[in-house]
Amino acid sequence: MVYTLTPATELKSDVDDVARLLTADGERIADHDLDPWVADVDAEQLRGLYRDMVLLRRIDAEGMALQRQGQVGLWAPCQGQEATQIGTARALRADDFAFPSYRETGVVYARGAEPEGFLRAWRGEAHSSYDPNEIGTAIPQIIIGAQTLHAVGYAMGIQRDGTDQAVATWFGDGATSQGDVNEAMVFAASYEAPVVFVCTNNQWAISEPVGVQAKAPIAGRAPGFGIPSMRVDGNDVLAVTAAMRWALDHARSGKGPAFIEAVTYRMGPHTTSDDPTRYRGKDEVERWRARDPLARVEAYLRAQGAFDDEFAARVAKDADDLGAAVRAACLQMTTAPALSILDNVYAEPHTGLEEEQAWFGAYLDGFDDAEAAR
Repeated sequence: MVYTLTPATELKSDVDDVARLLTADGERIADHDLDPWVADVDAEQLRGLYRDMVLLRRIDAEGMALQRQGQVGLWAPCQGQEATQIGTARALRADDFAFPSYRETGVVYARGAEPEGFLRAWRGEAHSSYDPNEIGTAIPQIIIGAQTLHAVGYAMGIQRDGTDQAVATWFGDGATSQGDVNEAMVFAASYEAPVVFVCTNNQWAISEPVGVQAKAPIAGRAPGFGIPSMRVDGNDVLAVTAAMRWALDHARSGKGPAFIEAVTYRMGPHTTSDDPTRYRGKDEVERWRARDPLARVEAYLRAQGAFDDEFAARVAKDADDLGAAVRAACLQMTTAPALSILDNVYAEPHTGLEEEQAWFGAYLDGFDDAEAAR
């Protein structure tokens, strides 16, 4: 459903009123709004999206394991959200720019990050795991919703450059209650900035269920800002791809911003410091497990005769190879000196920074292993 400047409908359940092209059982269904945008997607392309999702799930599993083993300080898992991340990111052009939150590992992967690019910052070795300019992707933002403002500012710069690039930014359902996201939509609509807002509605803002803060579909909010929106099944990679292509075309053709609400589920904890069993039940998790984004694509491809044991084995090997590369990259990292945390914060040194370095250095001197820490 494409929302326009009409009142939002009441939200009946977490999967009602979403546009989709693949059911949870892998059945292909028609949708008037989405079908035209994926008319060219054949079985081979869908196999590629499936492979991307499998590899993303493996990266995520390695990140979780490395954190539990003390090799990474924190990890924000994305299991269950693979279709939303891969479907939106793969729809971007190479010269577009992405502004992810901390959970969009799949966006970082799809934009071309090397194995160490998933972990360096989470390990605490640098402020960013990769060069944003090399892969057209900003540093994942920890501050909730702040990346939306950055995205709109970049999009306004594109307007002034006179190109047809587009910008995309990702945020969770909880972030829609933040002022930053709403202010970003005001600016985007007012200046008709070429930016796509992707709300990943994974049902939980840490321990707060989406129903507490959104009594109606989140996609219904955007038209109030003058931004057309679409609410799609975020576990359907084909539908997400179609929605993102629609949104990017809208933004890049000079019509201004567009908004996507991808309805999905966070299968794991909010981060590795969270225990989701304290606030949600097993039955809910199992209901969503039955809507797994990888399983439905596999079922559809098997029905088309485009998925066999050879293909499955090849994808599994690719996942193993990538998982090994990610783990090796992490274990081979050289721990940065503690004082280096203040390097590259500013383009030019200044007295305030020197004072902070002196204070931190004195603090480190208070430890027996001060030399090693510095």
